[in-house]
Amino acid sequence: MANVTVIGAQWGDEGKGKIVDWLASRADVVVRFQGGHNAGHTLVVGDQVYKLSLLPSGVVRGTLSVIGNGVVLDPWHFRDEVAKLRAQGVNVSPETLQVAETCPLILPLHRDLDALREDASGAGKIGTTRRGIGPAYEDKAGRRAIRVCDLAHLDDLGPQLDRLCAHHDALRAGFGQPPVDRDALMADLREVADFVLPYAKPVWLTLGGQREWGKRILFEGAQGVLLDVDHGTYPFVTSSNTVSGTAASGSGLGPSAAGFVLGIVKAYTTRVGSGPFPTEQDNDVGERLGTRGHEFGTVTGRKRRCGWFDAVLVRQALAVAGVTGIALTKLDVLDGFDELKICTGYRLNGKNYGYLPPHARDQASVEPVYETVEGWSGSTAGARSWAELPAPAVKYIRRIEELIGCPVALVSTSPEREDTILVRDPFRD
Repeated sequence: MANVTVIGAQWGDEGKGKIVDWLASRADVVVRFQGGHNAGHTLVVGDQVYKLSLLPSGVVRGTLSVIGNGVVLDPWHFRDEVAKLRAQGVNVSPETLQVAETCPLILPLHRDLDALREDASGAGKIGTTRRGIGPAYEDKAGRRAIRVCDLAHLDDLGPQLDRLCAHHDALRAGFGQPPVDRDALMADLREVADFVLPYAKPVWLTLGGQREWGKRILFEGAQGVLLDVDHGTYPFVTSSNTVSGTAASGSGLGPSAAGFVLGIVKAYTTRVGSGPFPTEQDNDVGERLGTRGHEFGTVTGRKRRCGWFDAVLVRQALAVAGVTGIALTKLDVLDGFDELKICTGYRLNGKNYGYLPPHARDQASVEPVYETVEGWSGSTAGARSWAELPAPAVKYIRRIEELIGCPVALVSTSPEREDTILVRDPFRD
């Protein structure tokens, strides 16, 4: 049995939650390996809707769930999300959920800095969730981070707190803010430590053992490849690497553990926040896609920008992320369109491009080259086999496969877990 790594192959919000939940019912372990609580996943299980932003999707089904060392963890949000799931009847305990002892913590000072920077950036706003993700990753790289394991040694935290506050006090002064209240921070950490520490484990050891026993491990990515700090539309990106290779470094397992890499691809394109979007439709088409697709962020509630499918960007994302096959989601949102457009290339200053240029100005200036295909009047909603799809919908899927150079492994036709057409089984291929 192969392991499976699930990543978003656009700008996030591709419907990873439903696919991960579908796969988690057949996995033995589900692992989050990057990002933080800025990554919203919505799961629909029967009549119950679960909205997660930090916890692995497997936790709602009692599957062993792991938050790897590559994740930045807000301990107060962690406590609140666990409490919310328990209120919905989900049994969350240290037996079903483990957190890497080496996860860096997101602190109130990180949230403060995130908001101060965004408010002062004017036209340069990136559109962050203001949850402190970026500043927490900065402190990790700067070797100033307070980590989960430090919660068990708060009396020894003085030297690390000196390093952290020396950095943040200078930044806060530049924004006209007072220094970090160290006493209040220590009190907050002491208050939350007893809740978090029972979940703290050497997850690299847990995962190594699971792998030796032949257990099926599902790695759950957050955001999408186009938000990767190296490969995305920089600087309008997240602060971590979102490609499949991060599953190794962010969990403590070697790169061979990634297994089948499943890229989640929406049948059209959406984006939240600032940044280039070549196929954006700021018109009736975009409104129709957004309304039918319920395109509002799970974490922020922000309205998503909507546009036609961009085969150029998806092909590029799949290449840099080493994707084996894709799961095409939200096909039913396209029901009823007389015709659909697919971006097959770009033009910039009279030159044709088969990829997105790296500079932000060029990315904002490219003109999409479209191919028009036939739409369909029938419904794809709830289809569970190719035979249930209108012929033009099948043609649309096949054309996407040709343009992105990658086979479809799954097709999702509604938010319901079972409304899925299985073409290739990621756990067996």
